Amino acid sequence: MKPRALVTRHVYPAAIPILQEHCVVDYQDSYEVLSEPRLMRKLALAEGVVCQLTDPISRAVIEAAPKLKVISQVAVGYDNIDVTAATERGIVVTNTPGVLTEATADMTFALLLAAARKLPAAERYLRAGKWQRWDVDLLCGGDVHGQTIGIVGLGRVGQAVARRARGFGMRVLYTARHEAEHALEEELQATRLPLDTLLAESDYVSLHVPLTDETHHMISVPQLCAMRSHAILINTARGPVIDERALVAALEEGLIGGAALDVFEHEPTIPPALLELDNVVLLPHIGSAVSSVRSLMCALAARDCAAVLGGHEPPSHVVNPEVLR
Repeated sequence: MKPRALVTRHVYPAAIPILQEHCVVDYQDSYEVLSEPRLMRKLALAEGVVCQLTDPISRAVIEAAPKLKVISQVAVGYDNIDVTAATERGIVVTNTPGVLTEATADMTFALLLAAARKLPAAERYLRAGKWQRWDVDLLCGGDVHGQTIGIVGLGRVGQAVARRARGFGMRVLYTARHEAEHALEEELQATRLPLDTLLAESDYVSLHVPLTDETHHMISVPQLCAMRSHAILINTARGPVIDERALVAALEEGLIGGAALDVFEHEPTIPPALLELDNVVLLPHIGSAVSSVRSLMCALAARDCAAVLGGHEPPSHVVNPEVLR
């Protein structure tokens, strides 16, 4: 008998046939997010689940799924999953890194440019019928070419952003837990600095770290105070990396020049004060929102779920590899 797999929400169609080849699929083809109690009921007989960031795969949910063998996430981040609880049960947790690197780096740089050159404000100005003439200082923004970018986290996306920055002739600084290989630093012409020094020297600060206990609120009052008054903070990583209340205060008080955010601390809730600020560019978590990329993410998650349940090949991207030893 084929194992049973739950797909919690709507996915790109390519994922379903991959699962159906090896599993009986319970596909919730809806944009509705299953509540924790409903998720528990759905997982009672499931051996695998293909889930998304919106799904609360808590310890309680995992404990209510006695047959569960694999949790396959359609995302790079997995802070919605209690990985510790899964590991204790020997449940494989997978994610989908790599396929969204270039799309997320593109979006990061789009946000940087939009914030630097005040593009959303300019479009609002035009659409409101306020543009009556050309003025020498109308909606003037800041330079990008030749400026300094500080990249916090030099993983796949951080490296891709650095390559784009080099195309704009930017000075590239980075901070990371470990020093990059010399060849990579040479290629990117990147200099490693402590976080506080990077913040003090950067015109643009771009965040590319996973959400962990260590990185939660890594940008808060002291870090914002260390930044230049004209600097722009860009976040396409995870929302809780920034202390949003501190960010709002810093923007309101002019401690920093602006922010460009694709992720938020309590999605989809956005602080009203943040929505009212003109020096912020806000997007609804669409960093990887390219159809081909999202389709690949869904297919990869399905393939890894099927790989674990079918035992015909190893999964590609395992968050907790110790369960396979």
